[in-house]
Amino acid sequence: MIKIINNILFLLLIVLGFSSGEIQAQSQSKIKLDTNWKFQKGDFEEASKINFNDSKWESVTVPHDWAIYGPFDKNVDKQSVAIVQNGENVATEKTGRTGALPHIGTAWYRNKFTLPKDSKGKKIILLFEGAMSEPQVYLNGKKVGEWAYGYSYFYFDVSQFVEEGENTLSVKLTNKEFASRWYPGAGLYRNVSVIIKNNESIDQWGQFVTTPFINDEVAKVNIKTKTSGENTRLVTTIFDAEGHKLNSEESTIQFGNEFDQNIKVENPKLWSPETPYLYKAVSQLYVGKELKDVMSTPFGIREIKYEPNKGFSLNGKVTKFKGVCLHHDLGPLGVAVNKAALRRQMMILKDMGCNAIRSSHNMPSFEQLELADEMGFLFLAESFDEWAKPKVENGYHRFFEDYAEKDIVNLVRATRNHPSIVMWSAGNEVPDQWGEAGVKRAKWLQEIFHREDPTRPVTVGMDQVKATMESGFGAVLDVPGLNYRVHLYDEAFAKFPQGFILGSETASTVSSRGIYKFPVVQEKMKQYPDFQSSSYDLEACSWSNVPDEDFVLQDDKPWVIGEFVWTGFDYLGEPTPYDESWPSRSSYFGINDLAGLPKDRYYLYRSRWNTKESTLHILPHWNWEGREGEITPVFVYTNYNSAELFINGKSMGVQKKDSSTPQNRYRLMWMDVKYEPGTVKVVAYDDNGKAVAEQEVKTAGKPYQIVLDADRKTITANGEDISFVTVSVVDKNGIPCPTATNQLKFKVTGAGTYRAACNGDATSLEMFHKDTMKLFSGKLVVLVKSTTTAGDVKLEVNGAGLKSGKLNLVSTK
Repeated sequence: MIKIINNILFLLLIVLGFSSGEIQAQSQSKIKLDTNWKFQKGDFEEASKINFNDSKWESVTVPHDWAIYGPFDKNVDKQSVAIVQNGENVATEKTGRTGALPHIGTAWYRNKFTLPKDSKGKKIILLFEGAMSEPQVYLNGKKVGEWAYGYSYFYFDVSQFVEEGENTLSVKLTNKEFASRWYPGAGLYRNVSVIIKNNESIDQWGQFVTTPFINDEVAKVNIKTKTSGENTRLVTTIFDAEGHKLNSEESTIQFGNEFDQNIKVENPKLWSPETPYLYKAVSQLYVGKELKDVMSTPFGIREIKYEPNKGFSLNGKVTKFKGVCLHHDLGPLGVAVNKAALRRQMMILKDMGCNAIRSSHNMPSFEQLELADEMGFLFLAESFDEWAKPKVENGYHRFFEDYAEKDIVNLVRATRNHPSIVMWSAGNEVPDQWGEAGVKRAKWLQEIFHREDPTRPVTVGMDQVKATMESGFGAVLDVPGLNYRVHLYDEAFAKFPQGFILGSETASTVSSRGIYKFPVVQEKMKQYPDFQSSSYDLEACSWSNVPDEDFVLQDDKPWVIGEFVWTGFDYLGEPTPYDESWPSRSSYFGINDLAGLPKDRYYLYRSRWNTKESTLHILPHWNWEGREGEITPVFVYTNYNSAELFINGKSMGVQKKDSSTPQNRYRLMWMDVKYEPGTVKVVAYDDNGKAVAEQEVKTAGKPYQIVLDADRKTITANGEDISFVTVSVVDKNGIPCPTATNQLKFKVTGAGTYRAACNGDATSLEMFHKDTMKLFSGKLVVLVKSTTTAGDVKLEVNGAGLKSGKLNLVSTK
C-alpha cells in the first residue's frame, strides 16, 4: 500500500497549540511511494508507456537494491587496471573491486499513484533521494527528466504531467561497467515521494536556518525562506524540544522571493555531540488569512570555528574530530537505506567514543543526517570521488561539466539545516590535484559551496600532498585534508597557509575479525593463503599505516584537528590487499566487520576515544590446539596505563605504556607468551598501582549450544524495522567457541520475517538473503524484520550437533 501522509504539519500545528481557526486550508501533503513497485532487470523499450504489461515483473518495495541478492561472481565488473590510489603502476586483473555482485546493466521500476481529489491546479513535485544510476523518469508515458549522478538527490516539478485519478510512474536505471571503485549498489535505493503543494508555497529545500549570534543569555536565529506567490506573509515560530512555543516573527517584506527573519531564543541550549538538543522552526505561509503552506525545520543552536594553530572549536571549546569514514552500503542489506541499520551502526560508533562521520565518497542519506542530529555526531558531507579527470572508465568525470554545480546545489540546499554538518567536502583523491586546471576547479567548487552556505568551510581529501603543495591546490582550500601521508604532516603544515591540518582519511589498517597470524610483526600488503588479515592490528597497505601513528599526530600536534579513519565498518568491494584474489569481495579496513561485529581494533580506538567508560580487552582468543609451547603474544587494549597478565594463574609481569614506539604508547603487549590451554587473565591498575579492573579469556571446548543476543527485543511493526541478533556458539560450560565455523539455519515465525544474515567473512560467497550461513570466527548476525502486523516474533537457529538457539521478540505499533 502506498503511504499517503496528508497534512502532517497541519496536525503538528494543532498539537503545538495553533487553533483550527488559524488553519483555513490544507497546506501540503506527501505520498511516499514505497510499496506496489514492479521491477525487472533488462531494457524494455515500451516500459515507459501507461499500458505496458508489467504483470509478470517482480513486486518489490522501495528502497530497493536489485544487486544485493547476487549471486557473487568473479566476472562481474572484472577489471584489468592499475589502482593509482594504491600506488600501482602495472595493470592487473581485479575481481572483487565492486563487490562481485550483479549491479551492471539496465533495469526498470514502475508504480501507480492517485492524487487526492483537491490536487487539481496545485504544484506537484516528484522527489528522488537516490537512484543508482543515470535515472530517466517518465510519468504517464512522457519523459519528465533525467539525472546522472547515482548519489544525488533531485526532484522534478511534474505539475504539467500529472492527471486526475491514476498516474503511472516509470523509471529507467542504468549501471555501466567500470563506473565505480567499490560496490555502488543498484536501483531505487532511497525513498521516492510525491509532494503536493499550493502554487503559493515555500520552495523545495527553500529554507535556510543559521545561528549567527550566540551567548549564554540569547541566540539569534536567522531564517531565510524562499517562496512562490505574490502578496504572501510568513509567520515563523520556534519551539523547543519539548514542544513549547518560544518566540515568533511575522514578515510581509521579501527580498526578491526570500523572507529574512531573525528570532530570539533566550537561554539557548546548545547542540553538541554530548548534548544534541534540537529546536524546531515552523513557518506558515499565508495569502491574506488563508494558509497556503507550512514547513517544519529541526535545527540546532551551535557555533563552529576553524582557527590557525588552534583548530576546530564547537561552542567555544576546542574539539578534535574522532571520526570514521563510511561507505553507503549497509552490509547484507546492500545500499537500500534502512534507518534501523543506520541507528545500530551509529550506536556502535557512539559506544566506541566516535564523534564524527565522513560520508565517503558520496552524499549522505537524509536518514543518516537525521540520526546524526539526534544522536550527536559531527558530520563531514562529501560530494564526489571524481572531477573532470577519470579514476575509472565510466566514472563521474563524464558528467562533471554539466552536473557538478547542480549536484552541489542539491546537496547543500537539501541538508544545510542539519546542525551535525560542520564541513563540506568537494572531492576525494581527485586526479585533478595535479596542474593549474585542478586548482581552478577546486576554487570553483568551493565557491559554489560558499554561495549556497557561507557558514561552513570546504575540504578535499588529498592523497597527492607533494603535488598540492607545489600547485597551490592545498592552499586554496578552507580546510586542507590529508589522506594518509603521516610523514608529510609537518611539511604540509609549514607550507599550507591555513594553520591546521585535517586527517580526512587515516589508517587503512586491515584485519579480519578473530583471525590471528604468526609471527606477530608489522607488515605492509601482507597476504595469506586463506585471504584473511591478522587481527593483531599491525597490518596496513602500501600507502597507509596502523592506528597508533595517527594517534601520535592527534595527541602531539595541536594543529592537527582530528581524523576520519578508513573505515568505521567493512563495506562491499575494495578487498585490499586481496584485490587480485578470489574469492574476496569486501573490505578488510573496517573497525567493525561487514556484519557490524567489532574487531579487536574497535577496542583500541575505544580505549582512546571513549573517555567516560573503561575499556579492557584481551587478544587473541585462547584456542590454539597445535601451538602448545609456541610464542603467542597477548595484547591488551585499555584506557589504563598499566596491567598485569596471568596465564593459568602465573604472572607474565606488569606492562606499562611508554613512548618508546607508537605501539608501546597505546597498547600493552606481552610478546613472549607461550601458549598453553586454560585461562588468560589481565588485571588493570590505576596510576596509584591499585587494581581497578580485570578481564579473562578461556580456552573453549567443543561447540555445544547456540546463543542468541538481540540488539533490540522490541521493534516497530512498520514493515521496515529490524532487530539485529548476534548468533554465537558456546561449549558445555558457556565459554564462547572462537574458531567455530558451523553451518547454521534460521527460521522466523510470527509477526516478523527473516531478512538476511552476515558473518563478516570477506571471502564468503554465501548469499545474505538465504536462510543458512556458516559461522565465521564463532559468530554471525541474523536480521529479523518487522511486518506491518503487531505481535510476537520468534527466531530459531539450528545447526547439526548443536543445541538450538531460540529468541522471542515483540513487534508493536
